[in-house]
Amino acid sequence: MAMDAEEIKRLIKATLPDADVSITDLRGDGDHYAAKVVSPAFKGKTRIQQHQMVYKALKGNMGDALHALALQTGVPDSH
Repeated sequence: MAMDAEEIKRLIKATLPDADVSITDLRGDGDHYAAKVVSPAFKGKTRIQQHQMVYKALKGNMGDALHALALQTGVPDSH
């Protein structure tokens, strides 16, 4: 059972409401996505901690409904 991009975005935004989230379906199969998540909540966190926050937001769907996610995270520019 694949997930669509909007569902992934909704799950991330539910946990990180101030995040800027963009999702790209890499293969058109609803199974392989790239996500870019930029959130002030990531400030002071390591890249691993940022990724863990996103995976937690996906509520266990990684490896099940969501097979592959190329994840890019960061904090907003302060300019």
